[in-house]
Amino acid sequence: MICTKTGTLSAPDATSKEPFYRQVYVRFRNAIADGRLAPGDRVPSARALATELGLSRGTVEAAYSTLIAEGYFQPRGQAGTFVAPGIKPPLSAPATPGDPGDPLAYAPGTLNIRPVSLLPLQMGIPALDAFPRRLWTRLGARCIRAAQIADMAYPAAHGLAALRTAIATYLQLARGIDCSPSQIFVTSGYRNTLELIVHALLKPDDCVWVEDPGFPPTRLLLQCTNISPAPVPVDEEGMIVAQGIATASHARAAIVTPAHQSPLCMSLSLPRRLALLEWASQNKAWIVEDDYDGEYRYVSRPLPALKSLDRHGRVLYAGTFSKVLFPGIRLAYLVVPKTEIERFEYVSQIFSGGGPQLTQAIVTEFLTEGHFARHIQRMRKLYGERRKAAATGLERILGAHMRIEPQPGGMHLVLRMRRGGSDRSLAERIRSHGMYAQALSDWSIGRQVEPALLLGFTNIDSESTAEKFGRRILKLM
Repeated sequence: MICTKTGTLSAPDATSKEPFYRQVYVRFRNAIADGRLAPGDRVPSARALATELGLSRGTVEAAYSTLIAEGYFQPRGQAGTFVAPGIKPPLSAPATPGDPGDPLAYAPGTLNIRPVSLLPLQMGIPALDAFPRRLWTRLGARCIRAAQIADMAYPAAHGLAALRTAIATYLQLARGIDCSPSQIFVTSGYRNTLELIVHALLKPDDCVWVEDPGFPPTRLLLQCTNISPAPVPVDEEGMIVAQGIATASHARAAIVTPAHQSPLCMSLSLPRRLALLEWASQNKAWIVEDDYDGEYRYVSRPLPALKSLDRHGRVLYAGTFSKVLFPGIRLAYLVVPKTEIERFEYVSQIFSGGGPQLTQAIVTEFLTEGHFARHIQRMRKLYGERRKAAATGLERILGAHMRIEPQPGGMHLVLRMRRGGSDRSLAERIRSHGMYAQALSDWSIGRQVEPALLLGFTNIDSESTAEKFGRRILKLM
């Protein structure tokens, strides 16, 4: 143990994946933060501490070097190493991405829809066990071998030209969108996509329609850029366009999820689509179509994108590879109207967050060789089976307490609580017991919603697995 004036610092954990030097660094930093080590205190020599902990001297010296570089420690030659005088422990730990203190990450009550580790029933995570990793590895190795010196420079701000061409071809065939590669802008995810749109087309104090209930990070990003989200309720036909016109006809844009409304999964009806397009055309407003999982429809063929109906250049189409490949890829894309290409080229030079060129090259190969289309077909079939298995297994255990709504597509289930109660507190208990759940109430803005849980099904491999999780949830009700 590492002795201090007021106690001890625990030795490194041999079972942890974190390097020993990092563990030593963190333990000293925490001791300073909570007052066990005060400014001016002398710390053991690297040699003595290494002997005490059974570590190499180099490991401890690496930790000390980091602490010295960050200003925690101060070396004084032969006198030894001391906690830097005048250092003031932080009142609270700084927020990191995904922490409740981070205003742009989503958690129930705060903001956190992406836990660090993969949890059972987690939303928005594709079937990672079914991803063709060997194929992906082979394509990656080929791209690395073919890389030239020029490929090691900064990637193009708008995205790799070959990838933009491949995306345009795919969208024409699969989503009915007639677009050119120059209209495609590669981004690092939905938030980066929305950021580009905000900077290119909107200004502070603008008003933007958002679905209610709807994806929480959308409204939070708008609020953080001083844009006012105007909640528009949804029903079984999607966003109630007439309600938006009645309450905020002056809005500069509308952000919608037409294929599968997020989170209730109904599709925006054709009359509503046409009404939305007419409103945008008459008011020179913009429509952002967030097509996050439009490929996954199980009752019929995937519906054409709203963008395919756009005749006046008012729709911006946002797609992502996170839901169809894997989230860690951090790659998405945006299709902009032809009239706005120049504007987005300028803005993307400033705010571009497109992925590394190697990643884009692998995705290009995956698309052009037909693997992407085949992968979508396999996943659509697999998800149809897993959705049925998950719904059946959960219904068998939780049916007396929850009603699972039938949905045409998507990657999660909506479980309505038959007897009322707080979906927030239930979701919190589920998360505290090692599973994942979202409360529908946390996705609502301006109106009371029927309490419900949102649970992902894509990684549920059988009815028995669903039943197992159902029994764990039942004990928490």
